[in-house]
Amino acid sequence: MTDQEDILQPWHVHMPVWRHKLDNITRRLDDSPPLIVEGRLTRMVGLTLEAVGCQAAIGSRCLVESIHKEFVEAEVVGFSGEHIYLMPTGDMEGIRPNARVIPTGRVYAVDVGEDLLGRVLDGSGKPLDGKGPLRTHERVPLSGRRINPLSKKPILEPLDVGVRAINALFTIGRGQRMGLVAGSGVGKSVLLGMMTRFTTADVIVVGLIGERGREVKEFIDNILGEEGLSRAVVVAVPADHAPVMRMHGAYLATSIAEYFRDRGRNVLLLIDSLTRFAQAQREIALAIGEPPATKGYPPSVFARIPQLVERAGNGDKTSGSITAFYTVLVEGDEQQDPIADSARAILDGHIVLSREMAEGGLYPAINIEVSISRLMTDIASVEHLAWATRFRQLNALYQQNRDLINVGAYAAGSDPRIDEAIAMNPQIQDFIRQDMKMAVNFENSIHDLEALLQIEPSANPMAAFTVQ
Repeated sequence: MTDQEDILQPWHVHMPVWRHKLDNITRRLDDSPPLIVEGRLTRMVGLTLEAVGCQAAIGSRCLVESIHKEFVEAEVVGFSGEHIYLMPTGDMEGIRPNARVIPTGRVYAVDVGEDLLGRVLDGSGKPLDGKGPLRTHERVPLSGRRINPLSKKPILEPLDVGVRAINALFTIGRGQRMGLVAGSGVGKSVLLGMMTRFTTADVIVVGLIGERGREVKEFIDNILGEEGLSRAVVVAVPADHAPVMRMHGAYLATSIAEYFRDRGRNVLLLIDSLTRFAQAQREIALAIGEPPATKGYPPSVFARIPQLVERAGNGDKTSGSITAFYTVLVEGDEQQDPIADSARAILDGHIVLSREMAEGGLYPAINIEVSISRLMTDIASVEHLAWATRFRQLNALYQQNRDLINVGAYAAGSDPRIDEAIAMNPQIQDFIRQDMKMAVNFENSIHDLEALLQIEPSANPMAAFTVQ
């Protein structure tokens, strides 16, 4: 057929050919990378960068060009009109006015896999331990995934943490989320290390967020040890890192814990500390103009805390669990600190450490009166609950009358209950006291509690107090 004859053919004869050509062109357009609209940097105040000329979603990554022709990574944390606000994740040295701002269109994600066990990572998921690159083949977003609360397994099984006072008096369930509330220098890190070594868990994920840099190596060498590190993943973001990176460290540790939980593992997640996470969010929020609300903390801080904490806990019927401990620092041992108060409201219980007990040489310095496990009534036996209640009553009765006892204003025999509390006080303190290298399993903790409460009080309670 000649070209002239081909042209004279009816239009429907050519339709399959043109449709095929059009499909090829459409496919090529779909496969082509999207156009990247670059912006420029117009303002920098403190840690906040302001750019115009480009669009990027909250939480996405952008690259800011420096004078060295290198790129500084930054996260979009806010916008106003055509202006977007960025917070760098690293060093800002070399950033200049009108620098190129290139949106990547990607959110932050982390590489996960079995190769993470035994490794130490920074806030971006890169190895810090010099053991070579990670051999992982899966990525998950830092934001995690939300689980329907109705599909989560109930918390019914007690968890052995190896600390007698916690096992017996504040029994923790597998999948529970607990706070460890303490001021500085009262043994918080020591107690955290004890639970790290002694808790029965398949995988341990530790997030050292905003703490001193020297504590990272001390924690790995002195607390975890070679055996503990073999089943652990450590995420370390010291205090000298950018606030965005400190927040990423907490999200990263939680995402890793979720990965192992979704594969049927029982995970112990330790975040030290939740306060530093909140302070990082405060720095970001204040830098972009969010007004402070409670003691200098903007409202977004109190929205971020439950978003992080609610990711821990039990999964669905086919997955494992995440038992989480979050340390909370209180300034001047003030228990009404807004972060501590928010943590107590959202967590499933809290262990409070007493400076007075620590100064008296009683470790772990657990304040029995104000500590609580909200799920203990669901997982402990009736007898166990009765013994724990009796122990707390004796301790509280002694503490309430301690000043009278110390000045000699209490006369022995005035109240049989106080007499018994005074007589039992040395044994109560011995029960709380535990060497940091000695583990007491769950069964022995309950046995020791029962044996303690079956001891007959001294006939002369004041004599027992004098000996102490």
